[in-house]
Amino acid sequence: MIGYTTIGTNDLKKSVAYYDVIMEMLGAGRFMEDDKFVAWSKSHDSVGFSVTVPFDGEKATIGNGVMIALLGENEKQVKAVYNKAIELGGTDEGAPGPRSDSFYAAYFRDLDGNKLNIFCMTQGK
Repeated sequence: MIGYTTIGTNDLKKSVAYYDVIMEMLGAGRFMEDDKFVAWSKSHDSVGFSVTVPFDGEKATIGNGVMIALLGENEKQVKAVYNKAIELGGTDEGAPGPRSDSFYAAYFRDLDGNKLNIFCMTQGK
């Protein structure tokens, strides 16, 4: 089971502003932070998501084939988070829509190019 995920950023201030909005839409708030990273979660004992300036001081780069999936409550929330992510400067990687009988998802890249997915499980509409 995943405890938390971390992605790198080259502009912590911009990245945190971006994710403050996205995470608030998902019901998560900041629960840990310092001058090099910020982490969000719904509670101290649920999965967390964080952004960080790389510890080694090198430039943050995106991983080829790496994607983080954010769990949405329903199709409406998937659309809303995706639209907000794009409005805030993210880029489209796949508009909201059904991907199978029971999987509804949208794909986007954040300000640093990291690929994310927002999804919900449906009842096979």
